[in-house]
Amino acid sequence: MPSRRLVAALLAAATAGAVLVGCNSGSQENRCTSDGLIITCAPDQRSKTPKVSGELLTGGSYDVSRDRGQVVVVNFWGSWCPPCRAEADDLEATYQATKASGVTFLGINVQDSKDKAIAFEEGRVTYPSLFDPASRQALNFDIPPNTTPATVVLDRDGRIAVVIRRAVTQDELRPIVERIAAEQPAPNGSR
Repeated sequence: MPSRRLVAALLAAATAGAVLVGCNSGSQENRCTSDGLIITCAPDQRSKTPKVSGELLTGGSYDVSRDRGQVVVVNFWGSWCPPCRAEADDLEATYQATKASGVTFLGINVQDSKDKAIAFEEGRVTYPSLFDPASRQALNFDIPPNTTPATVVLDRDGRIAVVIRRAVTQDELRPIVERIAAEQPAPNGSR
């Protein structure tokens, strides 16, 4: 019995140590404000552009670098996810309301089959989605989304401005997107 307690204590200490190391690793998230679910980065605190590219659900390919100069709203979703179903109309409505301001949206479908993902999107959203069944795209973000659904807003320079780690509504998301869209891009794309 004492050996079981010792193993349990060592595992707990190792897990706590890993969590503490992860939280204190100097990540980009630590330089931004956060309420635990929404991380907002001031322009001078924003991280580098994530590398987001791959196969689109409907065919073809996408690379986020082609949208430089636009605000890009990236939403991580899955057809199996009830909150993703709940927020789909709000995401589409925000896209329609802001696209004339130089805003584009990109979905990233995770942990899903292609057929289910395509069936889910059909008639719900008009913006494209990457097919990422292994959830590898999230690893490219200095501030990881960490949940499904999650929404990341990239500024016109391609840097992470806001990360929302839960479902969103249009009433919440639209003002955030409009605020980021109203910012002036940095001279030569760097701040």
